[in-house]
Amino acid sequence: MSYLTGEFECKLDPKSRMMIPAGLKKKLPEAETEGLVINRGFKNYLVIYTKTEWDKRLDELSKLNEYEEDNIEFIRYFTRGATELALDAAGRVLLPKFLLDYAGIKNDVVLACQLNKIEVWDAGAHKAAFSNEPQNFSALAQRVMGNKARRGDE
Repeated sequence: MSYLTGEFECKLDPKSRMMIPAGLKKKLPEAETEGLVINRGFKNYLVIYTKTEWDKRLDELSKLNEYEEDNIEFIRYFTRGATELALDAAGRVLLPKFLLDYAGIKNDVVLACQLNKIEVWDAGAHKAAFSNEPQNFSALAQRVMGNKARRGDE
């Protein structure tokens, strides 16, 4: 899978189904055959993974020591609510109500691509979260990206 980029605005239909935008669907050819997995994000948003990416996450989790309490707790919370999604004939996915409630998603949705996953936000929450861009984005970039060792260049 290539990296995912872009933001897409969507609407849920009355049955909580969401049409995967055509531009995004083209970037997810395996979605129709393998399906997708949706789960809670670390804040009030959801995350969609391809099945392949989700399996990579589970592989990482399976390597944690299951006798350490923090590991057990993290695995429980990270996997809690994970649900497989299948595209219907019209290219829609049914989003579970309990996950929509968790993220405060009502009707208008923003799909924000983040490299190998897609964040699913309530449109109002997305606007509020990203209207507070850091005053000095350059300084943030330097802190995060400035250390070559973090990028694996060494």
